[in-house]
Amino acid sequence: MQFINRERELSALKKFWQGKNAQLIVIYGKRRVGKTELIKQFIREKPHIYFLAQKINEHENLKLLGEAVGEYFDNDILKRKGFENWKWVFEYLRKNVKERTVFFIDEFPYLAEANKGISSVFQSGWDEYLKNTPVFLILCGSSISMMEDEVLSYKAPLYGRRTGQIFLKPFPFFEAKKFYPNTSFARCLGLYSIAGGNPSYLKIFNPRLSLETNIKRNILQPEAFLYNEVEFILREELREPRNYFAILKAIALGRNKISEIVNETGLPKGILHKYLFILEDIHIIRKEVPVTEKNPLKSRKGIYKLQDQFFKFWFKYILPNKGNIEEGRVDLVLKKIKDDFNLIVSENYENAAKEVINNHKSRFFPINKIGRWWDRNEEIDIVALNEEENKILFGEVKWSNKPVGVDIYNSLKRKSLKVELHKDRRNEYFCLFSKSGFTESMLKAAKKEKVTLFHKDKIIEI
Repeated sequence: MQFINRERELSALKKFWQGKNAQLIVIYGKRRVGKTELIKQFIREKPHIYFLAQKINEHENLKLLGEAVGEYFDNDILKRKGFENWKWVFEYLRKNVKERTVFFIDEFPYLAEANKGISSVFQSGWDEYLKNTPVFLILCGSSISMMEDEVLSYKAPLYGRRTGQIFLKPFPFFEAKKFYPNTSFARCLGLYSIAGGNPSYLKIFNPRLSLETNIKRNILQPEAFLYNEVEFILREELREPRNYFAILKAIALGRNKISEIVNETGLPKGILHKYLFILEDIHIIRKEVPVTEKNPLKSRKGIYKLQDQFFKFWFKYILPNKGNIEEGRVDLVLKKIKDDFNLIVSENYENAAKEVINNHKSRFFPINKIGRWWDRNEEIDIVALNEEENKILFGEVKWSNKPVGVDIYNSLKRKSLKVELHKDRRNEYFCLFSKSGFTESMLKAAKKEKVTLFHKDKIIEI
């Protein structure tokens, strides 16, 4: 399969490459998010040394590194004996690298596991040997917490040495959709509602097969590629995953407020805050507040959501049903998924709709913020803002088999009156998204009142 997207990240790496000085670039992100593929795409046709660190002791890693460096420089002795220590590595590179060369260390956290002082070793190696050479050093890792602690944080020995960093995130919906060309919007949204934006997951799902078949083959078997994936990721990041699992399961089941998570997990509120902070810090969850909040960090309306769609799917359907899956009762698990899977698709349609609006800013106004709004028992799917221009957009999103009628539009207008932001002097815009189109009366109302209508992801020109 062709390499898809990541134009911004590739462009950044190319700019770093064009510089004359030595570079130390840090690239990190969750397991299987595409870090290695991004770097391999970048180093293609460039002089490079690629070393994949292993979960073995330091001596064995240095031996493997010697093979990689010896292969590049055609040094049979180095290939056979390897390096004795890291000082030898840095000395060898300073002496032998005469042209711009990428030195790519993949899974740097494995080196840190074997040597707790590895960051100080690399700091010394950079300062004393590499910073005045043509070396283009890339440190890459899947453990977000360890990469931040060992390389990026203020207290890390390597702090201040890096010349750039890239945090690689899963694809948003419309980038993920490129994995399935010539596939309908609805089918892509269904697949995304399982796999999320992780390219390694997207590649294994076949858009020509039903969602049920894809789920059966790739998830609902103990030996399937994705069956234990989330557990592997969390055990790399967290030392004691049990309580974290309980929290993530609660959030996946819709227990999004602090009080609800406390009731679901039984964890004391004070301890829960610590766990939530850690999960936020490693980008597993995010705290969401109404988009109109002036001080989001201090808002008491915050709710917690899982960031990764596959995590949502796994915690909602796989973790609670592991016993059934292990005993082969796959059809029972599939039935549970089918019963409310449409709710997950509907939520992802809201996220896709935000992307659509951002792609049509010229039709509305330059958008500074976009998100949801809620207050007590009222909620608006999409509110987009430009406070400098006093402009606000209200949107409702419906993934339903019924065409959207005037009642939905009138309800949106009513709820918009409850949003106090610049209420007396703002310019208001309205839009509606629908899976199944719009009634004739709604089409007439939209033409009269200049409401923008989207059928799935396409504008209806009235």
